[in-house]
Amino acid sequence: MVTPLKNRASDEQEPAAPLRYTAAWDTADASIAEARAAVRTLLVQAGHHPDHRPSQDAQLVVSELVANALRHAPGPGGLALEVTPDAALLRIAVSDSSPRPPEVRAHDARRVGGHGLYLVSRLCDQLQTVALETGKQIVAYLHLRKPAN
Repeated sequence: MVTPLKNRASDEQEPAAPLRYTAAWDTADASIAEARAAVRTLLVQAGHHPDHRPSQDAQLVVSELVANALRHAPGPGGLALEVTPDAALLRIAVSDSSPRPPEVRAHDARRVGGHGLYLVSRLCDQLQTVALETGKQIVAYLHLRKPAN
């Protein structure tokens, strides 16, 4: 079950503050759909249309990272999203209970499955793994075009 820890809308923050969303789960019953909805909603608050490519790419990245966390490390985990004040960069951090770093598999168009992390690495400007005391955190940075006002 996903338990939102913080969901701050732009009217609750100073104008120059980033938009943030965080959620945590205790078991493998977290919802990937809820994670996609969270990033979509956050990007709408930042001025990005949900049907435009930046939002679609962000939803795919969040889906893949959360799905991997649930598949390979059932147990406590979390999602943290942050959009910079200029709405041009999204930071996605997914934590899980496994200390084992993810492995990007070689691209093979004939293989069924195993393409998620490859896609994430292609869409994101930076992807890193941070070792934690109780597992790891995957951090992805996705540049967004500035929204049209």
